[in-house]
Amino acid sequence: MNHPVNILERYWGFTAFRPLQEEAINAILQGEDTFVLLPTGGGKSLCFQVPALAKEGICIVISPLIALMKEQVQNLQEKGIKAMALTSGISYSELDTLLDNCIYGNYKFLYLSPERLQQELVQDRIKQMNVNLIAVDEAHCISQWGNDFRPAYKNIALLRQLQPTVNVVALTASAKPKVVEDIVKDLDFINPKIFKQSFLRSNLAYMVFHENDKHYRIKTILKKYKSASIIYVRNRKSTLELSAFLTSKGISATYYHGGLSNSEKNKHMQAWLNNQKQVMVATNAFGMGIDKPDVKTVIHLNLPESIESYFQEAGRAGRDGNKAFAVILKNKSDEDLVKNQFLSVLPTVDLIKQIYRRLCNYFQISYGEGENQTFDFNFNAFCKTYNFNNTLCYNAILVLDRNSIISLSRQFKNKTSVQFVVNSNVIFNYLDKNKHLSTIVKSILRIYGGIFDQETKINLSVVADKASVEEDELISALQQLEKDAVIQLNLSKTDAQITFIEPREDDKTINRIAAIIEQQNQLKQEQVKAMLDYIENDSACKSIQLLSYFGETNTEPCGICSVCINKKKAPNKTSTSNIKNSIIELLETGDHSSRAITETLGVTENEIKNVLQLLLEHNIITITKTNTYKLSHL
Repeated sequence: MNHPVNILERYWGFTAFRPLQEEAINAILQGEDTFVLLPTGGGKSLCFQVPALAKEGICIVISPLIALMKEQVQNLQEKGIKAMALTSGISYSELDTLLDNCIYGNYKFLYLSPERLQQELVQDRIKQMNVNLIAVDEAHCISQWGNDFRPAYKNIALLRQLQPTVNVVALTASAKPKVVEDIVKDLDFINPKIFKQSFLRSNLAYMVFHENDKHYRIKTILKKYKSASIIYVRNRKSTLELSAFLTSKGISATYYHGGLSNSEKNKHMQAWLNNQKQVMVATNAFGMGIDKPDVKTVIHLNLPESIESYFQEAGRAGRDGNKAFAVILKNKSDEDLVKNQFLSVLPTVDLIKQIYRRLCNYFQISYGEGENQTFDFNFNAFCKTYNFNNTLCYNAILVLDRNSIISLSRQFKNKTSVQFVVNSNVIFNYLDKNKHLSTIVKSILRIYGGIFDQETKINLSVVADKASVEEDELISALQQLEKDAVIQLNLSKTDAQITFIEPREDDKTINRIAAIIEQQNQLKQEQVKAMLDYIENDSACKSIQLLSYFGETNTEPCGICSVCINKKKAPNKTSTSNIKNSIIELLETGDHSSRAITETLGVTENEIKNVLQLLLEHNIITITKTNTYKLSHL
């Protein structure tokens, strides 16, 4: 058996473990069932990867996120470690071969979703594998009271029957005490070793500011702290707009959202990781697996949906141990916005029943049929056909997916086929006159042999990457080539694929999960309320508020959050008098806005506002038509 520290140094280049990692690894190596709760950035993955490498055999990793599985597998493969993930879209024969490789091919890690675990073929092959450890990642998904509950996680205990002598490690970054209880119970742990790191981040200052002009405050923060930053925004459009705004103000910024192609994501990510861009403006699609230690500020322009997701996103700041800032900017409209975004779009049981029936009708599935049938799914066309609200409908379909009624492939699937209908001489003469199409045409010809002889399916994203163009530009080019009779084009775009997991039983199908749907809607309301309570509570230390949410009670005020700083800076008569005199002296030179006064005097905005209000009440100053302040006697 290799020593854990030797493995750590050989594959990861570190000579020492982070807090609790080594203790958890030793417990796993001793065959104990183990629970690991390390906040974001604490290094959970090493807790199962190192002991799995130290022992003969393969580690089975259950994970709910395809993107996370692919990322971890890629990272392991780059280190020369044999790993694979059973993602969606794998044919039965391919699955058969991959599982054989896990038995006979010296693989060290097999990643799969809890839904995949339900397949008989997968179960049969797992029995034959030399399994050295079972790791349950994102283990909070097992609890109805956890973030992102997935009922399929309840079935993971089946692995204990398939491999009764193998110990299990459960890992999560955020779990309240009740969630921890559920995980231990549902995974059938007996006397588990629990390694729980405090959620305290003593170097991270949690700030909540009320701002009418959020863009101005962001600019001020980023000009003051010029290190790497992340700004989380509500939607894709906002990533582009805020990134452009910051660039116009001389702050280098890029953006990230789920709609970017893989090449764009990588390009923007690398620019930020390599500090070519100071700021990453992103939706919550950004951050998974990102371990950039020198992030100075994480700013939320809009309110997160829960304390759990906020804590995870905020925790991406200050991983190098230096002082860092997690900032929420709020204003009067935020409460309504967060309720509209997260609560008004919660689908009811009745709506889910209706949408499920419509899905079955849409694909002409008869009662009692449809099990394991897969269909291309154009989501927008479906919503239009039945006049459904897009957001409500999408959330309802996600509920059906999460509860294993259907499986939704969210990857955009393009079935495009092309055949060149002219010879190569004609093509190159054509390209002489249409040089803007040259790179695209040559890329297609180099990737796909035989495209002159027969209709050939092409992968739009692969061609777009090779030609260094956007997919929309590629599609326009193909349409131009078709119009000019150079190619025959069959362009078929669908949003996704849907697989029906259960036979159609209409209301009976949904009645089985009705209690879960209602409980999850109630949980979402409680989470939003907890988030609103957090931003409105200006009397208790922000760090203490967050720690108490996760069940930690033995805590002291942090001294660096927005509440603690305000208490330290409680205005006294002397400072108020000094600010008053400074404002009067400044206004003697001419009219000034409150922003200009704040910048000139270098005092906090709240202090300036309080003193301006005092001066207005005593008629020492007045407000002009252009919303600036001037001395009353001038």
